[in-house]
Amino acid sequence: MRTRVKICGITRIDDALAAVNAGADALGFVFYEPSPRSISIQQASLIFDALPPFINKVALFVNPSSEEVEEALANLSIDVLQFHGDEDAAFCESFNKPYLKAIRVQSGTNFAKLAEDYKKASGLLFDAFDSKQYGGTGHTFDWSLLPKNYSAPLILAGGLTADNVCQAITETRPYAVDISSGVEKSRGLKDHPLIKQFMQEVTRGNDK
Repeated sequence: MRTRVKICGITRIDDALAAVNAGADALGFVFYEPSPRSISIQQASLIFDALPPFINKVALFVNPSSEEVEEALANLSIDVLQFHGDEDAAFCESFNKPYLKAIRVQSGTNFAKLAEDYKKASGLLFDAFDSKQYGGTGHTFDWSLLPKNYSAPLILAGGLTADNVCQAITETRPYAVDISSGVEKSRGLKDHPLIKQFMQEVTRGNDK
């Protein structure tokens, strides 16, 4: 099965189009003000309008209020919600929209319980744990902790780059990979040649 790719932290139209042209399946937009990749609904709307069809637009939130999510849904053609904080399943499901739940992996992470708790999620995204920030850390975690033949679609994130994504795919066989800082020249600004290189390495991992 081909590994899908989400390029997250998109802040500019040209970065979005570079990702699409390189073969990305989904783009992530951060609606979390403390993040250096955060954008407004107005900025996101301009990017959304420039996108071709068949590209999934994922809106990322961290411990938002219901009103924040509803405002984004009312103003943008969002395909999938991504919750990257401590949101429970009831909150994630309350918007009647496909959603991804991000999990920051630690040695004691109970994967079976997470699969049960978030059984209505479209997928679970596993990222590196950092006590000071939610995602975008640029750090990997121990991939051997991930279960084999997981019941939910597994999305791998955390410190992925063109140098390690082929290995990551061959070791974990995820449904998708999610990258942000690994294809940036500075925070929030994507490096277009790096995006191409990353996509080439994803293809190489699929072929192994």
